[in-house]
Amino acid sequence: MTFTLPELPYAYDALGPYMSKETLEFHHDKHHKAYVDTGNKLLEGTDLAGKSVEEIVKASYNTNQALFNNAGQHYNHLHFWNWMKPNGGGQPPAALAQKIDEDLGGYEKFKADFIQAGVGQFGSGWAWLAVKDGKLAILKTPNGENPLVHGSTPILGVDVWEHSYYIDYRNRRPDYLKAFIENLVNWEYVEKLYGEAKA
Repeated sequence: MTFTLPELPYAYDALGPYMSKETLEFHHDKHHKAYVDTGNKLLEGTDLAGKSVEEIVKASYNTNQALFNNAGQHYNHLHFWNWMKPNGGGQPPAALAQKIDEDLGGYEKFKADFIQAGVGQFGSGWAWLAVKDGKLAILKTPNGENPLVHGSTPILGVDVWEHSYYIDYRNRRPDYLKAFIENLVNWEYVEKLYGEAKA
């Protein structure tokens, strides 16, 4: 099996009050599991079986839409669970904060622009902080698409599909995004990915 549903790196109730146990049970156990199960079925018998998730995402983009949808969402969620932690948020680590100052006009501007990217993504999709050509950029993508297929490396992403916030926030997507950036982001994981993207 190429795709495997990971365990959450924290208890289901660990992200409250910003993300509820019910949301995580539905989002992880039902939605992410469906991407894994469907993705594995679609991979069977293809020359992509056994490749890395990143390779499958890139190779299936614009060539096998059904596989891409599920592989992209699996990749996105593998990181999404790690982009959050209990008592997260706050200021980024020093080196990353300096890069945000240089490339994005400071933390407060980054925060506002990141939230706006998520609010402005029409329908389902994601908002991202990514590294492209050595610089940080804020991007948004529809559905399961991610910066990998646009020549960038995502280091932070937030899911703006309704299943990620509707139980807790109903239609208040801006409130969800504000809670995510201020209270949930695992900056240590973002910093790790930034280091790998720079290398």
